[in-house]
Amino acid sequence: MKTHHYILLTTLAFIILFYDENVGLNLGILGIIYSVLTLYKTPEKNRTRTFLILFVTSILSSIAFAWYGDFPSFLATASSLLLLSYRSKNRRLKTLFLVPVFVVNCFTFICRFFSFDKWLPKRNISGLWQKTLAFVLIPLVLIAIFFGIYSAGSDHFANLFKNIELDINFWELLIITALGFFFAFNYWNYSVEKTIYKENHILDDNFSEENKIQKSTYSFLDLDAERMSGVISLFSLNILLIFFIATYNYEQFFESVKTPNQLSEETHERVNAVIVSIVMAILVIMFYFKSSFNFDPKAGLMKILAKIWILLNVILVFSAMMKNYEYIVSYGFTYKRLGVCGFLILSLIGLIMTFIKIQLKKRNAFLFNTMVGYMYGTILVCSYFNWGGFITSQNISRNNFDYYYHKTEVNFNEEYLLKYAEEKHDDVIKKEILARVKYYRNESFLSKVFYYQTIK
Repeated sequence: MKTHHYILLTTLAFIILFYDENVGLNLGILGIIYSVLTLYKTPEKNRTRTFLILFVTSILSSIAFAWYGDFPSFLATASSLLLLSYRSKNRRLKTLFLVPVFVVNCFTFICRFFSFDKWLPKRNISGLWQKTLAFVLIPLVLIAIFFGIYSAGSDHFANLFKNIELDINFWELLIITALGFFFAFNYWNYSVEKTIYKENHILDDNFSEENKIQKSTYSFLDLDAERMSGVISLFSLNILLIFFIATYNYEQFFESVKTPNQLSEETHERVNAVIVSIVMAILVIMFYFKSSFNFDPKAGLMKILAKIWILLNVILVFSAMMKNYEYIVSYGFTYKRLGVCGFLILSLIGLIMTFIKIQLKKRNAFLFNTMVGYMYGTILVCSYFNWGGFITSQNISRNNFDYYYHKTEVNFNEEYLLKYAEEKHDDVIKKEILARVKYYRNESFLSKVFYYQTIK
């Protein structure tokens, strides 16, 4: 099949799956269709291990959306499919170029659509497609145009067809068709500018021989002055961070007990400060170790100070983790508290990667390339696991269990709430939960969310 065949086929699939339907099982089916067609279309040389892993994650993410139908599973499905399409054509281009490539293609959609020679066959269409175009599509378009003209010019002519009703929402069909074609066209027929191919090397993990030459970064600072600036800055920041860790831990673990609201606000403020501090720490190290200092034999002290600073930041992360854990033990699990754990783990990974960058003399791009992979993995974990069910299952045994909060703010926990209602012998709660489950079960087949079909 040619590119236009894939575009028309997936547009038709989009129309069939989404017309007069809510988003649910249909998006999962569409994701699987796109994944399988991409595998079929991709040449053997581009079916690398990374591509095959992305194919599997695309299938699993599509199944996760069919199961939950929530935003994390949607994000996992969309990112998996975009990465799969990207890798099917460009096995060597860096992943970080994915965003600009697809953003540019979305904005240039109209121009690329009218460049028919680039995505439609350059010869006359033959066979079935030729007959369909000549015998069906062109006559239908002409009939529709002249029917409108004649109806406007003659009331009697219009009245001949007054009693004929078609149960079709033309506006919805038009919008669904346009969206389906927009997605299909940009997925199968995206282009990568030559500039991106030329600049791909700037995101390499390793330095070239040219970057290893000892030279100052700025014209107004010689190499010795820049090196000494790094030593003084990192030494001062280490001293400052030691005092911050001491005061931070004193405030967290030794100050008087506060109300839950005060504790919640302070915990989130301090965690935010920790995350910002770590991001800034990584940026400072990237600033000093972006080029020649990685290979400077006189920069040994600066490297030691940078590694000490990384170690101190690791201690800071563990301090924040301990406080967040204490907060969870005292007041239970929530999405925010789990999110804090996730951010702190990613921060810890970022610090470890920064240490590896210094130790193995990698470029700054190494950090970005590596962290993109970890962030994608985080999205997948968030989409595959029922965090709402986990939160409710862990909190349900607590004396201060808040049923209303878990009913309104936590998703996909109906199974545990029904058990809670049975244990409490509360028929009101049971009726409320069963009514919600029944509502989702009564959706049409393509709009269903499978999770609710498994609740007994």
